[in-house]
Amino acid sequence: MKVQEHLKLLGVRVEDKVTGHRGVVESIAFDLYGCIQAVVIPPVDKDGKKQIGDWFDIGRLKVIGKKPVMECPNFNAINSPIANGKKGPAEKPI
Repeated sequence: MKVQEHLKLLGVRVEDKVTGHRGVVESIAFDLYGCIQAVVIPPVDKDGKKQIGDWFDIGRLKVIGKKPVMECPNFNAINSPIANGKKGPAEKPI
């Protein structure tokens, strides 16, 4: 299923082919009009502050790191809090 393929981008380092913007895919969105987009968060700045990400169509993204930076949630686990939409944000790695 293609949806699962797109979800595999979560946590992966990518580069936008148009702008050169690089970062980690933090979120994937499937919208009503057929667009599939990803939020790409750049690395922290020189002071260690998190930067603001931007949305990109997934067709514009080139994978530059095959291994995710952290383990992704299992959205398919039957009767899990995550699959049922009842789990809040995970703790973020430092």
